[in-house]
Amino acid sequence: MIWLRYLNQRCWFKICGNSSLVLPSLIEGVLVSWGPGVDTTIVLLCLQLIIFFPFYWLLTVMTDNRDSDTLILVDNSFGRLPDHLLIEIFIRLPVSEWAQISCVKKQWASLFLGECLWQAALMRTFPSASQAKRWPGPIPQGLSKRRFAALYVGKHIFALDDEIDEILGHTYLFLKEQLELSNMPPPSGILHGTIIDQFITCGKSRDVAHELASQIWLAVLDNLDENQHTFLLLKRLALEGDVFLPFPYSRSIKVQWRVFEKLFTDFRDYYYDVLAIAKNKFQPIPSAWLGF
Repeated sequence: MIWLRYLNQRCWFKICGNSSLVLPSLIEGVLVSWGPGVDTTIVLLCLQLIIFFPFYWLLTVMTDNRDSDTLILVDNSFGRLPDHLLIEIFIRLPVSEWAQISCVKKQWASLFLGECLWQAALMRTFPSASQAKRWPGPIPQGLSKRRFAALYVGKHIFALDDEIDEILGHTYLFLKEQLELSNMPPPSGILHGTIIDQFITCGKSRDVAHELASQIWLAVLDNLDENQHTFLLLKRLALEGDVFLPFPYSRSIKVQWRVFEKLFTDFRDYYYDVLAIAKNKFQPIPSAWLGF
């Protein structure tokens, strides 16, 4: 926090002169010096400058007994940094912090709603995304925010490092959003068929499409919230009849197993409702499903 102590020195403020240019120039200088492996501490320090610098300035002005008009002028001069500086700071912070950052003030929230921040984040985090080609199929690629989310999912949930990353991410987001609809989601057979069609139109073989679709189903089921809606969804998936469909449009047995496993482990108070169905589908029943 040496910088903050330095900024708090009254003599420094008097030398700086034009307050509306000091902070943007200072932070822009720090941003220019950042490399790809910049420490997060530096980024947090810049955010502290953004948030706390106006208060240090106001405190100094108040000790000088200046009038209220000057206070308002100084406060407004630091009330808004240029958007391009804020974007460069935000995209260097952990993604897990972005939701909280967007709640600090309306200006910051508007940046996260716009396209510029997500384009910058996409180019910084996934440089090869600019070379990606659009693909055919029922699941679209979307704008920069959607692409960033898809690539982030592909990297952190599926841990793949090839061109399939983004397609997997988009398919994962598509399935999760469809299953989490407040009204009745589409039948699982339609969703599964859409996923299979997506991979086949992208040039994947039937075997690869079936395996990738199974991975996506398992990942989505593992990341559903434990609430009443999820229980009703899982129960509906368990109650769906076995419809004969040609390979690869038939759901994997691993996916059906995971549905019952979650019902019996995450929603133990309700498992009697589906126990009979499980006994007809799987033999033998794991002892963990029965509670011992």
